Amino acid sequence: MSIPRWTPSQTLSARETKLLARHKRSRKLFVFLRLYRHELFDDAFQAELESIYRSTGAGKLPCPPALLAMAMLLQGYERLSDCDAVEHTASDARWQMVLDRMGEDEPAFAQSTLVDFRTRLISRDMDRRILERTVELAKKTGHFDYKKLPQTLRVAVDSAPLQGAGRVEDTINLMWHAARKIVELLAALLQWDKAALCQQAGIPLLLASSAKAALDVDWSQPQEKERALDCLIEQLESLVIWLSLHHREQMEQQPIAYYVQTLKQVIEQDLEPDPNPTGQGLTIREGVAKDRRISVEDAQMRHGRKSKSQLIDGYKRHVAEDLDTELILACAITPANRPEREATLDLEADLAAQNLKVAQLQIDQAYLDSSLAESVRKAGGSVLCRPRVSHNGTLYRKQDFAVDLQAMTVTCPGGQSQPIQLGKVVHMEPSICGPCPLRSQCTDSAPNRGRSLSIALDEPRQQLLRGKVQTPQGRAELRQRVSVEHRLSHIVYRQGDQARYLGLRKNLFDLRRASIIQNLETIHRVAGPDLLRQAV
Repeated sequence: MSIPRWTPSQTLSARETKLLARHKRSRKLFVFLRLYRHELFDDAFQAELESIYRSTGAGKLPCPPALLAMAMLLQGYERLSDCDAVEHTASDARWQMVLDRMGEDEPAFAQSTLVDFRTRLISRDMDRRILERTVELAKKTGHFDYKKLPQTLRVAVDSAPLQGAGRVEDTINLMWHAARKIVELLAALLQWDKAALCQQAGIPLLLASSAKAALDVDWSQPQEKERALDCLIEQLESLVIWLSLHHREQMEQQPIAYYVQTLKQVIEQDLEPDPNPTGQGLTIREGVAKDRRISVEDAQMRHGRKSKSQLIDGYKRHVAEDLDTELILACAITPANRPEREATLDLEADLAAQNLKVAQLQIDQAYLDSSLAESVRKAGGSVLCRPRVSHNGTLYRKQDFAVDLQAMTVTCPGGQSQPIQLGKVVHMEPSICGPCPLRSQCTDSAPNRGRSLSIALDEPRQQLLRGKVQTPQGRAELRQRVSVEHRLSHIVYRQGDQARYLGLRKNLFDLRRASIIQNLETIHRVAGPDLLRQAV
């Protein structure tokens, strides 16, 4: 395969000069990309991009990979679909200016070419390299004075929720949806009518428009609901048996195999033997299964929460920012039910790929026990985090008690001391708590019980953090973490609250793309005015 090289002109045409002047204050990234496209996609980096295509000597790639990468960035910047992105290469003068296609009437590439490029880019992890490339570009501008920056790297990490793109369904609808997809795909493969297939398999219920319509019961009545579930399970079993007997080969082919496995997974996670002595068969499981699948379309979406009040059906997105340059260095995506600390494994790997050593890490409590935090501590760096703060209404909080980790005691505001153990609950003496004049300010427990206090396993670490916030310098350093919150809010605004794609990897690509654009805007903010003066 012959791979063309993108060689856009560095010299501004008269029309481009007018466009630059017109848009220097509006949609500014177009200006920056036109002026600095040859630096972002220099020959060395273009060679990296071209490596995602296998050179066989047969055929010709219709479009340079670097041009496709630039179009992909513009697509993310304007939040366009693949179809609209292709159309903009022929209809939007700003796109044409950046892509070096001024005056062209036909699109620069087909939609299938863009989709194939994105697939190849993801498979070779080149979206990570483009993110790294923006950091390299920042250094090359000369406007990020790395000689004056701290010699040690200061990194902040933060996360934000991302609602999944797949439809979230209850048990009945999950099973129905998976079975219905099997029927539709198999009917198309065999070139059968769906009604004929359902008749052969003995599953007439799957012809209806929805599970609830097919079952048609009063779902508020437990007996009716139980009867409907039994009826659906019976037909699903009939489907699986019929497939095994007559269409095992097709059953093992993708994408049918995916939905067969999905149906099996949903049944195993959501159903259990009926616990009633008179009950037979299966019933919906009490409580929520661990790591429960919630969507047929997206197998990796999960129920989770960002806080006590903020629920997530999908993912969490995480970014690591260089506090001194305000550039995003690494990104990660995790299912919503996974703790934040797990994301740092991917962040740490991306930082290591850039040979970056973190000397100061600024995080919140969710990342405190992460592998990244531990690595920074072991390397002699510092981990900054606001300490946990207990709340107890109008009563004394834990912070009002003196915890002595050398003597392993805790002393209450009234002067009573008790021995403590890490990870245990300490109970103050009821005989002393009872007559204490401060009791009404300390506890509302029964008269025969004293105040209790939980001593965390990481109490020594929390004490160090509390000491940090008690100094002006410590408070000033902790306030700097707001920078990553600002960067992340810009990324969230660009991506939106809803995932664009299905699955972890594609959504990681979208997060990286949004971070690339954010870095380019940061570079433009710092270096853009000088570049524009030089060019125009």
